[in-house]
Amino acid sequence: MKLSQARIAIALAFVVAATSGCGVINRIRAKNELNEAARTYREGHFVEAEDHAKKALELDPDNKTAPLFIARTVHAQYRTGVNTPENIAKARQAIEAYRKILETDPTNEEAYKAIAFLYEKIKEDDQLRKWIIDRANDARVEPDKRAEAYIVLASKDWNCSFQITDLPTNKITTVTEGKATVSYRKPNQKDFESAQMCVKRGLEEAESAIKFDPNSEPAWSYKTNLLLEASKLAEMEGNTGRKAELDKQREEAQKRTTQLSEANKKKQAEEEAKKAASPPTS
Repeated sequence: MKLSQARIAIALAFVVAATSGCGVINRIRAKNELNEAARTYREGHFVEAEDHAKKALELDPDNKTAPLFIARTVHAQYRTGVNTPENIAKARQAIEAYRKILETDPTNEEAYKAIAFLYEKIKEDDQLRKWIIDRANDARVEPDKRAEAYIVLASKDWNCSFQITDLPTNKITTVTEGKATVSYRKPNQKDFESAQMCVKRGLEEAESAIKFDPNSEPAWSYKTNLLLEASKLAEMEGNTGRKAELDKQREEAQKRTTQLSEANKKKQAEEEAKKAASPPTS
C-alpha cells in the first residue's frame, strides 16, 4: 500500500513538473511570437503581425501584452477616410479588440482614446457621445480624466451652437466711424431650439468638468465660450436683461480663464528654466 502511494505521488509530481515545463515553453514561444508581431508591424505587414499576436495569445492566454498587440495591428489595417464596408468593418473589429483590453484594464488610456478616434472617423457620432459619457461617469477613472471627457462633450456642444449662430444669415456686421459691431438675429425655430439645447447641455458639461478639475483652463475656457453663445441666443430673442446677466457671467469666467492661463505659462516657464539650469546627465 505504501509503495503504491509512493508511486502515485511520484507520478503526480511528474505530471505537475511536465505541465509547468510546458507552460514555461509556451510563454517563451508567446514572447517570440510577440517579437515577430512587433517586427512585422514595423515593416508594415499588419495582417501578418495580427496573426503573430493572436498566436501569442493562444500560447499564453494570461499574457497582458498580446491583446494590445492584436488591437494595434487590427487598427493599423483601418484606412482613415475610406468608407467601404470592408474598411468600416475593420474599424469596428479594432474597436472590439480595444474593448477586450478594457474588460481587464478599465482605465487603459490607449484603448479608450483609440475607440473614441475610430468612432469619430467612421462618423458614428451617437456611439462616440455615449462612449465619452460613459467615461465621464465612470467612478474608476481619475477625476482629471473624467474632467477631460466632460470638456470634450462641452466642446462638441459649443460647436453645435456656434455653427448656427455664426452663419452669415444669423449675424449682422455694422461699421460706424470705422468701428465694427456685430449683432445677431434669430434663425428658424428648429435651428434656434437646437442651439439652445446644445448650450444648456454644454454649460452643464463645463460645470461638471470644473467640479472634477477646478483648475482646468480648457474647462473654464469652454464655459466662457458657451456663455457667449447663450448671450447671442438671448440677443436673438430680444431678451436684453438675460443677455446682460450672461455677459456678466462670461466676463467672470473669462477672468478665471485668464488667471489659469497666466499661471500655467508661469509654471511652464519655471519648469523650462529649471530644466535648463540642471547639469546634463552623463
